[in-house]
Order: sequence, then structure tokens, then C-alpha cells
Amino acid sequence: MEKNILKKILIVDDNEVHLVIAENLLKGHYDVTTAKSGKDALIFLSKGLVPSIILLDVLMPEMDGWETYNKIKGISLLRNVPIAFLTSLDGVREKLYASRIGAADLITKPYEAGELLNRIEKILGN
Repeated sequence: MEKNILKKILIVDDNEVHLVIAENLLKGHYDVTTAKSGKDALIFLSKGLVPSIILLDVLMPEMDGWETYNKIKGISLLRNVPIAFLTSLDGVREKLYASRIGAADLITKPYEAGELLNRIEKILGN
């Protein structure tokens, strides 16, 4: 019997509580890697991690999610990896901007477990 290989997901959030919640919701469904900053995410990605999807917080110190998104999309190997923003920002401006730059989704916190899983599955075409 072939072993079921889980798709890789990278969650980037500077808030430890949000990171743990998302990780606990998704482990078992996905092979989860977490990063506490955009800089840490770029380090993981530079070491060859190619996730199926990236969940990226917008409000982070040093390098926010928008800048992190642009840096990730600038890496040719990762250009086609879908990135969904996870954020407490739920204004029309953020949603329009995320859509305009090509983000896969903008999911507002707090979210329901089922909603997060469904939206990830929709992005991945599951």
C-alpha cells in the first residue's frame, strides 16, 4: 500500500498563539512548517522548502506580509506557489490589494477550523 504523502504548508506569523492554533488545525492534514517572521520564512525557502501553499500574516515587524509576499514571488522556483494571507485586517482595501497582487486568498482572523481547511483545499484544488 502506498503511503499517503501530505502536501507541505508553510505558515508565517509573528504571533506564537496564532501560529500554534493554525499548526494544530492543519497538522494531520498537511506537513506543516512554521516561521515566526518573513525573514525566517525566506531562510526556510532558500534551503529548498517548496510548499504546496503558504499562509502569510500581513502585520509583522521588520518585514510585513506584503513585502514577504513580493520577495517570495521574486524567487523563480516559488513563483507558482499559492500564497494566502491570514490577517486580522478585513478592510476592502486589503482584500482588493491582495487580489490585485495575485494572492490566492485573504482569510481573516479569527477563522473557523472548517473554513480554513475548506479554503486551503479550494486553493489547492482538492
